[in-house]
Amino acid sequence: MSSIATKTGDTGLTGLVGGIRLSKADLRVESYGTVDELGASLGFARSLCSHSDVKAWTEEIQRTLFRVGAALSTPPEARRTDPFLKNEDVERLTELVDQIESTEGILSDWSLPGANTESAAYEVARTICRRAERLAVRLAESSPSEAFVPGEVLAYLNRLSDLIWLFGRLIELRAGVDARLRDETKAGPDFSRAW
Repeated sequence: MSSIATKTGDTGLTGLVGGIRLSKADLRVESYGTVDELGASLGFARSLCSHSDVKAWTEEIQRTLFRVGAALSTPPEARRTDPFLKNEDVERLTELVDQIESTEGILSDWSLPGANTESAAYEVARTICRRAERLAVRLAESSPSEAFVPGEVLAYLNRLSDLIWLFGRLIELRAGVDARLRDETKAGPDFSRAW
């Protein structure tokens, strides 16, 4: 087995599919690197989670994130005909969003992270997901070619941040934790729940 220390990145360059070398500071590398960070963060959240359904959903998402990272790390000229991500992947997240949102008593307003360790870990993952989405959008906007970032990647990351937010709310509901930011005594502007 060859060593993980190839030394080919010692000068600050990394390799993409197709033999392309580019800076480790390149927006494409930053994009798929943040998806990698998201997967690790979700792994940490999953390791703390005591809810078998949320754990299973999280693992499923982590596995899909490897395909999201592959889609972002593969330049259009090296892309295969079979896409890394499909609309069905986005629809799977939408189904889970609908399922959790239909749970009686689920919070439908802002939450204040930190009332529960398990949900707080998912909140950290949610913010990383939003950063991954912003970077993927920047990458998509950096090229006039629509193939530069597949549309399914942007839709998946957008839907995923909503779902991760709901994981936190479901965990808090089951734990009997009230993490509402606003209540009858604390009114505030009508913000989006998951940014």
